[in-house]
Amino acid sequence: MSVSSVNLATGVGQQNAISLHAKPSASYADKVAETLALLKQAVQEFSPVTQASSLGAEDVVITHLINHNALNIPVFVLETGALHRETLALLERTQAHATVPVNVYRPATEKVIAFVKTHGQNAMYDSLELRKACCQVRKLEPLAQALKGQRAWVTGLRREQSTNRADVPLIDRTDEATKGQLKLNPLANWTWGDVWHYIAENKVDYNPLHDQFFPSIGCAPCTRAISLGEEFRAGRWWWEDEAAKECGLHAKK
Repeated sequence: MSVSSVNLATGVGQQNAISLHAKPSASYADKVAETLALLKQAVQEFSPVTQASSLGAEDVVITHLINHNALNIPVFVLETGALHRETLALLERTQAHATVPVNVYRPATEKVIAFVKTHGQNAMYDSLELRKACCQVRKLEPLAQALKGQRAWVTGLRREQSTNRADVPLIDRTDEATKGQLKLNPLANWTWGDVWHYIAENKVDYNPLHDQFFPSIGCAPCTRAISLGEEFRAGRWWWEDEAAKECGLHAKK
């Protein structure tokens, strides 16, 4: 899917993400109801359940739904040690205003130091293997800690985000047999316009990097703004082939 935006390099336009993207689909109200129903089902049938948040647009929508409806779904954030300052500032604001716990998981300091000492600060650009190794230390190992003891976890995956995610189900049972865990994707059917309409309608706090044409936001070294006509996740690991653009959190099995 292409994202219509203004190329920063041209200096054209002063619009923000809301004015550019807040265009709900015809079935928007039904999608909100479907999402809320799945979140309530998660509390009733799949507890303990937690939300994984990268503090992107999709995730702040889910966190708002959780808080606004007083749902017992704690939130966790993976603070990789390489996030943008804008993301860290939003994390602080989210923790200050949330009605549910917002837990932060960080990589083991000694492992990060060892990785950088062995491979260098910019190893992720050198090969796919080293980039995945960096994600392993900074994301996947903290994720494993965050998911310990959880029956289910909630993500902001949407089918529209990329071809790799085109068949994302509302309830992913891939790991149910091996790990006893479900992955819930309550925004699977939402469009980008739906996401931003919800943010606008409910005055949800969001990452200001979205106003700078970052539709998908990860670690600072591995995320850039996109230009007119580029794919939604083109700014993530932009030096790699499209098929490789997952960190392992949501890799297909």
